[in-house]
Amino acid sequence: MSKKEIFNVFFREKPAMMLVELKNSKAALYASALAKKIDCTYSHVVKILQEMENANLVSFEKQGRLKLLELTKKGSDIAENISNIRNKL
Repeated sequence: MSKKEIFNVFFREKPAMMLVELKNSKAALYASALAKKIDCTYSHVVKILQEMENANLVSFEKQGRLKLLELTKKGSDIAENISNIRNKL
């Protein structure tokens, strides 16, 4: 995925909200819980998460039947920057 394509992914509302929600979450999240938190469909969240995983921003940890989401270091840094921008607006 090119840098331009990944840039376009994050400067849409839902993907940015996903990263910030993952960063601010106190407990481990999975895709359906994240979809509810950001008021988005499960299928849309999964599609975005796959793009984020390909860009090394999130990782999945399988626990039983659930796939828990975890931000990578890179994903955490980007989420922090998005949160800072949002707070400055």
